[in-house]
Amino acid sequence: LAYGSLVLMALLPIFFGALRSVSCAKSKNSSEMPETITSRDAARFPIVASCTLLGLYLFFKIFSQEYINLLLSMYFFVLGILALSHTISPMMNRFFPANFPNKQYQLLFTQGSGESKEEIVNYEFDTKDLVCLALSSVVGVWYLLRKHWIANNLFGLAFSLNGVELLHLNNVSTGCILLGGLFIYDVFWVFGTNVMVTVAKSFEAPIKLVFPQDLLEKGLDADNFAMLGLGDIVIPGIFIALLLRFDISLKKNTHTYFYTSFVAYIFGLGLTIFIMHIFKHAQPALLYLVPACIGFPLLVALAKGEVTEMFSYESSAEILPHTPRLTHFPTVSGSPASLADSMQQKLSCPRRRRQQSPSAM
Repeated sequence: LAYGSLVLMALLPIFFGALRSVSCAKSKNSSEMPETITSRDAARFPIVASCTLLGLYLFFKIFSQEYINLLLSMYFFVLGILALSHTISPMMNRFFPANFPNKQYQLLFTQGSGESKEEIVNYEFDTKDLVCLALSSVVGVWYLLRKHWIANNLFGLAFSLNGVELLHLNNVSTGCILLGGLFIYDVFWVFGTNVMVTVAKSFEAPIKLVFPQDLLEKGLDADNFAMLGLGDIVIPGIFIALLLRFDISLKKNTHTYFYTSFVAYIFGLGLTIFIMHIFKHAQPALLYLVPACIGFPLLVALAKGEVTEMFSYESSAEILPHTPRLTHFPTVSGSPASLADSMQQKLSCPRRRRQQSPSAM
């Protein structure tokens, strides 16, 4: 039950995040444009992630875990509310009646005066946005006070979906570099040291999905959890979303590569759980997910004779003509820190009313 629930929760943000990434890519609204990971970013990613992971490990060894988690809880409290509000907005808009008094608001901060005046924050929102923010704040307070696993998962799902939606790979080669680098990163820090497991267990923040293994015995108060890092969802997820955009670029009205990679993800995650159950030891999920998510679509491309088209496809050139380059990327595998940049960009850029996108949950 616990592992099946984790698999299902992992699939939801990947599937809906990939659909929303297409809508996001086609958006002409500059504030909702995704950030693109280039090959240079992908090559640096495992190194920066390793340094950050080791830094967190040392922090937990030197300083009081209680105070560090208190600081992190406040940080992710704010990020979680913003991410969850952005996630539920498309769905909530369908429940508002047509005569709902929807007023427009604008939050504007400027610096200087006259011709030298510069906008720092110019954010437009409406009453519906405030309602979504209020609902998300209730979940945020619940998480802050109780650290309940359901509140943790709501934030984790929101972070994952926003990550898949807003972080884009520019081509398949970059995706292979990123997944290959994190394959080595995950294997080394799980099998080579106890750093990854220690940080995951000490880090009281919604950077992982959890599900109680003793739910049937203790109900909602269960405390023996199986866990899955958000990096094991977002990293393969952005590659799967890239393949969906590649499917669309072929203009064949089929989503062969998307569904192939989606099935590959299920296979890889299932294999991870099986090996973990056999050997009774924490497993680096990317050890099994990376070969599956890259290998399955590549075999399909070989069978269809479309390997050249796959590796020559440029997402930024065809669908994302004005996509900004990624300059700040997630600090650790499984960390939603990249969402901070995305949400801050939304707060610092003017936006028009967003178009309806596929429902998140």
